[in-house]
Amino acid sequence: MIELKNVSKVYELGGEKIFALDHVNLQVEKGEFIAIMGPSGSGKSTLANVIGGLDVPDEGEVLADGVDIVKMSDSVLSNYRNKKIGFIFQSFNLQPTYTSLENVMIPLLFSGVSLSERKKRALECLKSVGLEDRVSHRPGELSGGQRQRVCIARALANNPEMIIADEPTGNLDSKKGAEIIDLLKQLNKEAGITLIVITHDVSVAREAKKILNIKDGKIC
Repeated sequence: MIELKNVSKVYELGGEKIFALDHVNLQVEKGEFIAIMGPSGSGKSTLANVIGGLDVPDEGEVLADGVDIVKMSDSVLSNYRNKKIGFIFQSFNLQPTYTSLENVMIPLLFSGVSLSERKKRALECLKSVGLEDRVSHRPGELSGGQRQRVCIARALANNPEMIIADEPTGNLDSKKGAEIIDLLKQLNKEAGITLIVITHDVSVAREAKKILNIKDGKIC
């Protein structure tokens, strides 16, 4: 489904080149659950962003079903991100003045879905994560675990083939974090969604079927 070939991402700091990714080769098969681990600054979030089309590598190919997303136009790449990938962030990235329902509807708006269909699908997604009784609540009225469930519902809105979760339990206590990982595992198993989780938590990584360790921009 996704293949990285000789992918590098370089930043310059004080005249020195820093490899966030250093000639990475990686294959992600459809339906896999992969955990990517590494210390701070190791390149794990950059790797996730490159896979998801949020960041463009300086070298190499990122093939999605055989098509190099690096060569896509901005509009085609935006469509790839919106329809193929669901993103879950540690910081939630929810609109504070929007209700849960409105936050989940956002990706559908960019997909050109009608208002009635947006509401219907958003409600279905919120129900699937157990928040049908919180559709009118704003983020400030929700617990951390509930906000992360809204993020998962938003990630599901466009029926993505893959979910990329960057430290999805980082702002949660161990109990709520375990509930979020169980929910993601359920989506991976029952819906066949490919799942990539970026984490520094060994207990989270152990839930994955495959663990990749990254250090200094290299998978080791």
